[in-house]
Amino acid sequence: MPAPNADPGSPLWWLIRLKEQHKNEVPALERYNAHYEGTQPLSYLASELVTQLSDRLRQVVIAWPMLVVDSVEERLDIEGFRLANSTSANDELWDIWQANDLDEWSQQAHLDALVMKRSYAIVGTNGEDARRPIITVESPLQVIHERDPRTRKVAAAAKFWTDDEGQQRATLYLPNETSWWVGAGSGWEQGSDDPDEHGRGVVPVEPIVNRPRLRAMNGAKVMQAGALAAVGEGTSDLAPVIPISDAACKVATDMMVAAEFHAMPRRWALGFSREDFEDEAGNKISPFRQIAGNIWASERTKQEGAEVGQFPESNLSNFHETLKLLAQITGQVSGLPAHYLNFATDNPASADAIRSGEVRLVKRAERKQRSFGGSWERVMRLALLWRDNSVPAEASRMETIWRDASTPTIAQVADAAVKKNQAGIVPLRQTREDLGYSATQIDRMQEEDERTSALAFGLTPPPKPVPATSPGEMSDDGDLEPADPAPGEGDGPSD
Repeated sequence: MPAPNADPGSPLWWLIRLKEQHKNEVPALERYNAHYEGTQPLSYLASELVTQLSDRLRQVVIAWPMLVVDSVEERLDIEGFRLANSTSANDELWDIWQANDLDEWSQQAHLDALVMKRSYAIVGTNGEDARRPIITVESPLQVIHERDPRTRKVAAAAKFWTDDEGQQRATLYLPNETSWWVGAGSGWEQGSDDPDEHGRGVVPVEPIVNRPRLRAMNGAKVMQAGALAAVGEGTSDLAPVIPISDAACKVATDMMVAAEFHAMPRRWALGFSREDFEDEAGNKISPFRQIAGNIWASERTKQEGAEVGQFPESNLSNFHETLKLLAQITGQVSGLPAHYLNFATDNPASADAIRSGEVRLVKRAERKQRSFGGSWERVMRLALLWRDNSVPAEASRMETIWRDASTPTIAQVADAAVKKNQAGIVPLRQTREDLGYSATQIDRMQEEDERTSALAFGLTPPPKPVPATSPGEMSDDGDLEPADPAPGEGDGPSD
């Protein structure tokens, strides 16, 4: 709870409030992350078995959580942003995107959102290039936000981290200012840097939320660990998979233990006493130790004589069938097609059957595209606001351009795109976008189209574009490129 001396709505009040919410949620986020990374603790195994096997027991991790997440994330690729009344991607927005390496970082943002319910993008001023605001992607293990329950906009956000010297630090984002804080004992004090009072009226933090729920958006509370805590916005794709994954890891580990104990023939001996068994140092050992290679022995009378034999080895097929059942359940709850979980048959599936099996997975990816696309559109509007102190009207209807989430063949895509173009349904540029060409490739194609058309009508074709070079830099043909003419110089009329 906020400190008594913190005025409600003040920066310190918000910082303590957000820190408390973040502390309550981090354990659940770390649990999701551990299952994705395959570092979760072993569940269900008997403590007696752990004691007996000691360091010989290692968990067998079946990486189904990673498979479930990666199968969707691999289909989430952003290729540009289109403004209202435009048929092509906007070059300025794509320049900001590429300047911040977001074609790589956005993949990590999607991954963390799928695993840990959400990730974040934070926008800030670029001191080196004012035309390209800085956009960073952040983990929910460090960042937390709270929305206004009426407007659903972010009311405040904070980032918490520990520096190299072990000092706890925080950045608080409010609608009109950003401030920096340092941990002081059990409280906080402002850092040496003055707050950035930008006055733009909006928090420069955008949560990229996976499967949001209305109840969490409204600031709902739940009982957690005996205390009232805020419901973290978003839902992890691993939530329904974790219990199944834990069961599969336990069964697989049991299978390895059974292989140690029973998969190899066990020997037995009758007519021997405990005194007949010693280790290398001459110490007496139990003949009943259940480790592979040892002998099970029992004493008999001398009249009965000694006898040696072995038990037949065990069949591990019961473990195989259990793992197969758990894999089928995983496919049901996650939408993974059967061939993703290696359910092979004697007759390989046809291409149509494979695509049919991926329908649900593709639809899940398209839902993610719509949800994540809205977040990225708000991020780019924040970037425009931080660059120009205003957002143009056409940016309010921005559209994220995604790569096709399905896996059709090249021939199918080309056939459908060409037919739509010939029927006059879509223009040529959109056809090329549907075929997967980048904006740069499409621009080069249009330039070649113009040159070809000019030559066909006997006109002088436009010159081929020359790559931009700095003054005195060598061009591709080995000639020295002249410096750009100063304003007023060159072939054009002067002012």
